[in-house]
Amino acid sequence: MTTLARYDAADDSHRALHVVQDDPAIDLAATQRAVADLLTALGRDPSSPHLRDTPQRVAATFAEMLTPTPFSMTTFPNDEGYDELVLAREIPFSSLCEHHLLPFSGVAHVGYLPADRIVGLSKLARVVRQFASDLQVQERLTTQVADFLQTTLRPHGVGVVVEAEHLCMSVRGVHAPGTRTVTSRLLGTLRVDPRLRQEFLALTRTAPGSALQ
Repeated sequence: MTTLARYDAADDSHRALHVVQDDPAIDLAATQRAVADLLTALGRDPSSPHLRDTPQRVAATFAEMLTPTPFSMTTFPNDEGYDELVLAREIPFSSLCEHHLLPFSGVAHVGYLPADRIVGLSKLARVVRQFASDLQVQERLTTQVADFLQTTLRPHGVGVVVEAEHLCMSVRGVHAPGTRTVTSRLLGTLRVDPRLRQEFLALTRTAPGSALQ
């Protein structure tokens, strides 16, 4: 997935970064045919009453999961000079493992240390969902969210912790349901300042059920 962004800077007090995806549109008809072929290859009859509509449903499901919604990442001047952490905890997300085409889902904890600008809080969740709407691995998802915020917002630091359960571990292979994988990326002062790093990680550990506890 390629994410494009452009600023609409009508005035400095209210600046919006328009975030869109430029990947080719999903070919629903071809996807339905592929699903029907897969069912046949699995020894199932896609024309049976129980499976007749399955190719259409599967194609629609993949299209929904792999198509992020464009949004505007509105930012505002940090007029009050706020210089403490801003943290959005337990942002829910679902994505598709690119190795097995099985979902993985969980929560992301996203924080930043403001510099000149602050961001609308709902946009932190939208950034997570933007990058989750793709064929992914958790490590890349974590890195993309952190790097995007660092590049577009230019704060003093960014921290992202992602916790997720992967069906490719739960229902196949090792068969370890309930296992949660934790990844993190810290940038700027949150990476180099031990006090701020500890504060951020301590705040994410307070999330109920967190694997970091």
